Amino acid sequence: MNTSDISTLIDRLHNCDTPTVCNAIEAAQGQRGFAGFTHRTITWAGDKDARIVGFARTARIAGTRPPTEPPDEIRRRRMAYFEAMNAGPRPGVAVIEDTDGDAAIGAWWGEVHALVHKGVFGLSGAVTNGVVRDLGDLPDGFPVLAGSVGPSHDFVHVRDIGTPVTIFGMTVTEGDLIHADRHGAVCIPADVIPKMNVALDRLFAAEAVVLDPLKEGPVDFETFKALWASFEKART
Repeated sequence: MNTSDISTLIDRLHNCDTPTVCNAIEAAQGQRGFAGFTHRTITWAGDKDARIVGFARTARIAGTRPPTEPPDEIRRRRMAYFEAMNAGPRPGVAVIEDTDGDAAIGAWWGEVHALVHKGVFGLSGAVTNGVVRDLGDLPDGFPVLAGSVGPSHDFVHVRDIGTPVTIFGMTVTEGDLIHADRHGAVCIPADVIPKMNVALDRLFAAEAVVLDPLKEGPVDFETFKALWASFEKART
């Protein structure tokens, strides 16, 4: 896809929720079984109708134990992380794996980092299995999808930059196209991206077969059976 087509698709994805994007991926692939999405309930820190859409900038962090490297090395790696977040295609999304997993307690995401990633790097949001804090002070227009909420940054520090990451079962490589909202996140496969507009058209047309009559009022069961048969035919 050329730059203009990608831009058009991204604009359209901002008007879709993440369940719709998951359905469209299946429509594009012609089968069920796609698993490139987060597999558990996650904390959504943002407006309830906001969406995160963009290309992944990846890193891994940890925080339950102090880093063993010298402080200068930790500071150097943090600045290298900032440089990496500032690079790459836009719109961009920070996708950060906390290697402490379910034991994560150190919040990488709070008022300062969220504002830096939005206001300096121009990123559109963050997806992490780690911790978020400062819920009342996060900047507008920078949603964070996180594993949990906690009060402290503890010993949180950068471990790796630009590596593949896994967020609750969703594996992401730097540059992957991400969609996220309060339902969770999905990584759109590269080979599906050129098919997404057609898949969305097909999905909306199929769903309208059932939804449009039901939105007008109740239907009897015989009418429903006919509508459902048409729906199944339209979506195959």
